[in-house]
Amino acid sequence: MPQVTIFTTPTCTYCTQAKAYFKQKGVTFAEKDVSVDRAAAYEMIRRTKQQGVPVITIDNETVIGFDRPRIEKLLASAAQRRPTLGVAVADSSKIALEHGVVPIFGAYVGRVAPNSAGERAGLRPTDIITEINLRPVHNADDLEKAMGTVPADGRVSLVWVRGQQTMRAELAL
Repeated sequence: MPQVTIFTTPTCTYCTQAKAYFKQKGVTFAEKDVSVDRAAAYEMIRRTKQQGVPVITIDNETVIGFDRPRIEKLLASAAQRRPTLGVAVADSSKIALEHGVVPIFGAYVGRVAPNSAGERAGLRPTDIITEINLRPVHNADDLEKAMGTVPADGRVSLVWVRGQQTMRAELAL
């Protein structure tokens, strides 16, 4: 779900329309009334260099006014984004066969991107991911399918094998 904030005032008709629109779409949002919240007013002015409302932020994008086509485009874009762990994986059984060792079924981690969710979890190259959100991971496809069910702002619990150790982590994406 995208992170939506609406900078409003109580007398703004377009603010009321925007809030009704988001409620109708089932989009949760935070409302900041700039007529009573001085910090919110400064934040809105800093973002837009103007004092008119509504100002709507969807994730890191700013929409000035109730620009419905732009809002729909940003919401659609947010819905298509899929969270990632930021790791390159392969089938661990294939890697094991190539190296002549007994396979552990899972997703073999080849690379971990800097500043990624995988790095925050503590994953390292050669780790083997065996479970995500209580779902067994037998290969790279299983990991991809499991990640496809995680919302963009969701939480993930991971289980992986490093050498003879089983490791666990929970993290927000």
